[in-house]
Amino acid sequence: MQRLTLYWQLTRFDKPIGILLLLWPTLAALWIASRGTPDIRLIVIFTLGTALMRAAGCAMNDYADRDFDRHVRRTAQRPLTAGKIAGWEALLVAALLALTAFGLILPLNRYTRALSVAAVLIAASYPYFKRFFAIPQAYLGIAFGFGIPMAFAAVQNQVPGTAWLLLLANVFWAVAYDTEYAMVDRDDDIKIGIRTSALTFGKYDVVAIMSCYAIYFALLTTVGIGLGLGRWFALGLLAALACSVYHYFLIRDRDRDRCFRAFRHNNWLGCFIFIGIVMDFALS
Repeated sequence: MQRLTLYWQLTRFDKPIGILLLLWPTLAALWIASRGTPDIRLIVIFTLGTALMRAAGCAMNDYADRDFDRHVRRTAQRPLTAGKIAGWEALLVAALLALTAFGLILPLNRYTRALSVAAVLIAASYPYFKRFFAIPQAYLGIAFGFGIPMAFAAVQNQVPGTAWLLLLANVFWAVAYDTEYAMVDRDDDIKIGIRTSALTFGKYDVVAIMSCYAIYFALLTTVGIGLGLGRWFALGLLAALACSVYHYFLIRDRDRDRCFRAFRHNNWLGCFIFIGIVMDFALS
């Protein structure tokens, strides 16, 4: 039982914020791809698959960062870093979760299965981007948003331009919220030499975050206009925009705890966008 608890912590099932940040854009893509009438089977498959792949990614990330995390206050007591489980256990857990997620999509079309392989490769390689890429959060945005093209492929057996535009929007959103997250660890990351957007943006970090939010909303507005979405979608956008303004007041002084609160609050931002899409298709 104690081992299972450690695996639960390794995969961050005890901290579901990461699952939600992946899930909202994926579900939004399902609703858009199906014009508001997604198959319940697809909802279940993508919801479970998102949770499993996020968990697998966490295990893989902890394995890749095991020699760095012990120097970061926030991560020093993670099960692998603290020596409570072995490296091979983390890899095994990640592999089992990824295989289970792949098993979920086996009944879907070939295009979706091919994209799932790309999704696994992107998720597995993300932790190593922090070694050399100045803004690894952009790559994270691709990893966190890859459920978008997969959702379109599952529904339409193609990935239209709208899907790629939504994925691009997700990249800017991820850079915004994960820079807020990186601001929490800024001092530790400087010491150990990890590259993050918070360090790359430097004193312009707050400006960069708000600019990414602005581009994100501009891209979503473009998608909404192209799809003919109406007032409910607009209301969802306005509620999400209010969230981003609230985040500015949280992060402007760069207080660690308030930056972390801003990061976690992005769950509501993504939720409002999703609700706006669902309501627009249902009531317009």
